[in-house]
Amino acid sequence: MADREQPVTLRTRKFIRNPLLGRKQMVVDVLHPNRANVSKDELRSKLSEIYKASKDQVSVFGFQTQYGGGKSTGFALIYDSNEALKKFEPHYRQVRIGMASKIEKASRQQRKQRKNRAKTVRGTAKTKTASKDKKK
Repeated sequence: MADREQPVTLRTRKFIRNPLLGRKQMVVDVLHPNRANVSKDELRSKLSEIYKASKDQVSVFGFQTQYGGGKSTGFALIYDSNEALKKFEPHYRQVRIGMASKIEKASRQQRKQRKNRAKTVRGTAKTKTASKDKKK
């Protein structure tokens, strides 16, 4: 992979220190000529070096590559501590960076079908129909 050795330039703008949420937030411009795009993992490690924070405390999201390539723009949050990240960062983004595990649940269609089957019975039989669905 010769792409990995290509130089990447990070520029931050609209930098805000947010003490209520315990984080620094900024818009990140990534210049990556001769390269399709840059992985979020690589961006997290570069931002953690620049701002002297642990890689676990950096969250990047919302990157879009400009038409023609060579430049991407997105958003970055650098938390002061892991506790602040766990408290304020949405669960799905914690799952993306490996700070939390995904909650496994039935598909949306299966949940709706189970709800509608339960509507046809009365009383304690509702729990029996739900358990029958799980056995299938």
